[in-house]
Amino acid sequence: MPFPERLSSGYTTFIEGRFDRERARYQDLAARGQKPEIMVVGCCDSRVSPEVIFDAIPGELFVTRNVANLVPPYQPDGDLHGTSAALEYAVQVLRVKHIVVLGHAQCGGVGAFANESEPLSPGDFIGKWMSMIAPAADTIPGEYRNRPDYQRRLELASVENSLRNLMTFPCISILVERGKLQLHGAYFGVATGELLARDPQTGSFEPVCDVVGGARSMIRCD
Repeated sequence: MPFPERLSSGYTTFIEGRFDRERARYQDLAARGQKPEIMVVGCCDSRVSPEVIFDAIPGELFVTRNVANLVPPYQPDGDLHGTSAALEYAVQVLRVKHIVVLGHAQCGGVGAFANESEPLSPGDFIGKWMSMIAPAADTIPGEYRNRPDYQRRLELASVENSLRNLMTFPCISILVERGKLQLHGAYFGVATGELLARDPQTGSFEPVCDVVGGARSMIRCD
């Protein structure tokens, strides 16, 4: 099968445009290695690219993505743990200063958990993975279960749960307690473009910027 034409044409645009303009930066990254200060744990949803949302340049963000942007608890059990390996590398090797758990609206993984969807395959990889969200669901009062905003509440609660799970990693909790590493929660509105950031004092998610306007809203950051 031929390589997807969309990717071929996109690469051509990249190599003749951005890469050509930023060739020196790429060469420097190749020679010196990466030194990002921020790690983002994001969802693999195609609509929520951290590099696009934060307008990042090459080498600026260390990103790991999985279904529903989940951070598992620390489990040194000998099994294979992709997200945990990425966290370990970011903290122990790259020495990042910030870890951001980036949730988002209309998350398919959270929706599958909230709606108790049937397994997609005999292995039910998604169902087993999403079982990690159960502690987050337990923090939401039962009366919200059938309300229209239940999934949004669960998406936000899941970010909170992942932040708690981050603190179960000794290499992370030690650095946080020493003030050398900061943990952040954030939430992106796919339809609106609004970004919410978690206030570490109150636990509430507040807009990073003001969103003004109607259907064609604009975002203003002062």
